[in-house]
Amino acid sequence: MSSKREMPLANAVFWTARKGNATLLRLLLNSGRTDADCRDSLGTTALMVASYCNHMDCVRELILQGAGINIQRESGSTALYFAAQQGNNAIVKFLLEYGASTELSTKDGATPLSIASQYGHNTVVETLLNRRCNINIRLQDLTTPLWIATQMGHIDIVKLLLQHGASSDSPRQDGSTPLFKAAYKGFTEVVQELLTFSPSLGVLKNGMTALHAAVLGGSARTVTLLVESGADPSLRNTEKELPADLTRDNRLIRCLQSRQQSGES
Repeated sequence: MSSKREMPLANAVFWTARKGNATLLRLLLNSGRTDADCRDSLGTTALMVASYCNHMDCVRELILQGAGINIQRESGSTALYFAAQQGNNAIVKFLLEYGASTELSTKDGATPLSIASQYGHNTVVETLLNRRCNINIRLQDLTTPLWIATQMGHIDIVKLLLQHGASSDSPRQDGSTPLFKAAYKGFTEVVQELLTFSPSLGVLKNGMTALHAAVLGGSARTVTLLVESGADPSLRNTEKELPADLTRDNRLIRCLQSRQQSGES
C-alpha cells in the first residue's frame, strides 16, 4: 500500500500505522498538527494501513481518535476490505463493532466478503456471514462470493456460503455457473457439495453444460460424479457438440458411454 505524504506529518502517521507503533501514533495525533484521517494521493488512510498490517493497537487508537471507519480509497476499498483481504479476523470483528459497512464495494464491485472468499479466509467469511452481509452481492461481471470461492477451490468456504443461503446457480456474466467452473477445474469436492443443492445440469446461458466443462477440464473423477448425479451425456452445446466430442481421452469417453448405455437399457 502506498504511503505518499499529502500534509505535514502524514508520512510519519502512515509509518507508525504500518510498523504498529501505537505509542508514537498517539503522540502524533495528539500534537494537533495532523489528524486521524490524513490521506495519501490514492486516498489511503492510516486506518486502512493498520488494518492491512494487522496492528490492532493502532487500529484502536485511530478509531478512538475519530478516524472514519467507512472512508473509501480511490479504488473503493475500505479498512474492513483490507482487513478481510489479509485474513485479519480480530480486526474485522473490531471494525464491525464500530460500525464498518460490509456493503461498500470497490469500483469493480468487490466487497469484504468476496475478497475474503477469494483468498480463502474461512474465519473472516464466517464472521461476515454472521453479520448478515449480502451473501449474493455481485461484482461488475456478476460473480458472487460463491462463484469466486468455487473458482479457487475453497471447499470450506463453499460449504459456509451454501449453508448460509448462497444461490448455488447464479451465473457470471458469461453464463458460467459455480458448478460449471468447479467442473472445468476438476474440483471434485466442490462439485459434490454444489450437487447437493440441485444446480442446473442442463445447457447454460454460455451454451454448454457442466458435463462439457468437466470433459474439457479432463478430470475423470468429476465426469464420473456428474454422470452418476444425472448429467446427460447426450446433451449438445450450441456448437452441436456432445461432451464426448470434446476429448480423445478414452477414460472420459468410457464414463460417458457407460451412462448413455445404462440410460438406454
